[in-house]
Amino acid sequence: MYLIFNEGYDATRGDRLLRVDLAAEAIRLGRLLSELTPDDPEVGGLLALLVLHHARADARVDRHGDLIPLEEQDRGRWDTAMIGEGLGLLDRALRRQRPGPYQLQAAIAAQHALAARAADTDWLQIAALYAELLRLRPSPTYELNRAVAVAMAYGPDAGLALLDRLETTGALAGYHLLAATRADLERRAGRPTLAATAYRQALELATNQVERRYSAVASTR
Repeated sequence: MYLIFNEGYDATRGDRLLRVDLAAEAIRLGRLLSELTPDDPEVGGLLALLVLHHARADARVDRHGDLIPLEEQDRGRWDTAMIGEGLGLLDRALRRQRPGPYQLQAAIAAQHALAARAADTDWLQIAALYAELLRLRPSPTYELNRAVAVAMAYGPDAGLALLDRLETTGALAGYHLLAATRADLERRAGRPTLAATAYRQALELATNQVERRYSAVASTR
């Protein structure tokens, strides 16, 4: 379900960012599994994670299908009913006091859902949640996401230091989001030339046409 949803949330290839059919199917399966195993907090956490992410689907692309970054999204287009469902699922899972990776990822998604404006996002809490997630389940992708959270909480250079360390491992070599993250943090740090170079690298590595268009435009800013 997690993998099906991920492909629906951010399609690997093609000319659409979203595959709503796959995301909806993953959520349907998640609800079914939750009914069959109501006492498993990680099942509840997974379903909460999927619902909270899917609640933002309509705001993630514009009318042309082009990508809208999280901080630029019109939060009035987020599905408040789905957010309420996701928060309720997460609360019930956490009350069982058996936290796991899916619950922690859902808690991170909840921090975004609870922020009325991008500026209200509690990045300190998100960075702490990623640290705990990495303790439970080490992953280079989580390391990348933590670098973003640290950058937003403590400044872009703090995040770039974590990216430097991650890149030395080679674990995400060839991953377009590693280059895209570096590009964004260099932009935030006020280094447009370095940002443009990283955006061009992300453009070369990306296989989804929507992400390629975004990197192409960003590299010229």
